[in-house]
Amino acid sequence: MRPGRLILVLLAVAALALTACARRAYVAAPAVAPATALLPEEAPYSLDAGDRLRVVVFGQEGLSNTYTVDAAGSITMPLIGAVPARGLTPAELARAIANRLRQGYIREPHVAVEIETYRPFFILGEVTTPGQYPYVPNMTVENAVAIAGGFTPRAQRKKVTLSRTVDGAIVRGPVPLVYPVRPGDTITVQERWF
Repeated sequence: MRPGRLILVLLAVAALALTACARRAYVAAPAVAPATALLPEEAPYSLDAGDRLRVVVFGQEGLSNTYTVDAAGSITMPLIGAVPARGLTPAELARAIANRLRQGYIREPHVAVEIETYRPFFILGEVTTPGQYPYVPNMTVENAVAIAGGFTPRAQRKKVTLSRTVDGAIVRGPVPLVYPVRPGDTITVQERWF
């Protein structure tokens, strides 16, 4: 083999080796960081539009009822009107209702708030039946895909993109299938290229 031709073959082999190394580094890097970009699993649940709540004011049957958090993020109760609920935990909302009732309506109100129905989650992309589905506690991305009828043949099955509202801003990132889903999340299953 001629020396010029040998040099070209060696350069081609070196270029292929460098390309393979670069691809491995690129694929490995995103798998670590994205899951930590979203809310930690143990964060307390905060209320938002679409949550249906059971509010019990002990000894006050007229105030105890089921209320839905409206698009403005509030629930509307008799006597006290609209009470902001968005971003509060159920316990914080119970305290806010009790404080409002204390202002001239009930001397020592005892209020309990429990979630009757969570707001839905959404799943889009390469699943059999994309759409809106009711949230089930302790759900993972894999469970959500199963509820939506499973992956299509073109789906990327190793990880998906999850969008979540965190402190009023939408955070989006790739997550593994075992990542926990929260009410209001949007899951997007991408199409694979090969």
